[in-house]
Amino acid sequence: MAMTILALTAIVLGVSLAAGFLGALTGLGGGVVIVPFLTLAMGVDIRYAIGASLVSVIATSSGAASAYVKEGFSNIRVGMFLEMGTTLGAIAGAFLAAMVSPPVIAVVFGFVLIANVFVSLAKPPDPASESAAPPDPLAVRLRLAGEYPSLRGIVAYRVHRVLAGLGLMSVAGALSGLLGIGSGALKVIAMDRVMRIPFKVSTATSNFMIGVTAASSAGIYLHRGYIDPGLTMPVMLGVLAGSVLGTRVLVRTPTRHLRLLFDIVIFVLGVEMIFNGLTGKL
Repeated sequence: MAMTILALTAIVLGVSLAAGFLGALTGLGGGVVIVPFLTLAMGVDIRYAIGASLVSVIATSSGAASAYVKEGFSNIRVGMFLEMGTTLGAIAGAFLAAMVSPPVIAVVFGFVLIANVFVSLAKPPDPASESAAPPDPLAVRLRLAGEYPSLRGIVAYRVHRVLAGLGLMSVAGALSGLLGIGSGALKVIAMDRVMRIPFKVSTATSNFMIGVTAASSAGIYLHRGYIDPGLTMPVMLGVLAGSVLGTRVLVRTPTRHLRLLFDIVIFVLGVEMIFNGLTGKL
């Protein structure tokens, strides 16, 4: 029996390592892999899977965010401003989770992921027109514009549609508390597509933000007994190690490859979660 527990722990640790690596590369936070794996492959109740995922999201943020801040990719001002929306949303989502059945949560989870894919695949606007557009007055007042390192040198950028981004972050926070995914996918898309922040900066800033968002709702799951130390520990350790590895790869990876990886992973997991939710397998 001890070997069986050890083997299961090793499997969870290995998958969590891959999830942390993917989460650091794409800004997803690892939860979009951890929750479906634990519920579909391991038969874990989705609420306990969400509890473990939230802790792993905090670990991902701790492992990846510090490296991205050091490298100059994260926009701290943007992250701290948007956290006002995500934190309030996360608390509301965690309270809502207690009133929603696991199959419904799974179906919502799946549709959120697939919707993110279609938004991500939409044709981006012309960068020249975006750079020529006047900056958001609120972004100017809050000094949200920034710069990041690239192979061509330092690249400066402006921030647009700040209030629209804040509104989407509130929705992202609610989904984080409800689904335990860190809502990194929606955060990346909101910053990249709505606020017109470069993709790598959006990914790095998302990693900076998701830990705060997850911590806001993890306390509620802990209070309700949905965080199992025996399950959470290997998930947290694996995700933390994977996120540190992912930060080392991000700088050298072309943006189009990151987008493709982002879209494929969340589409497949979204379809699987919807199918299992509708068929009552969760």
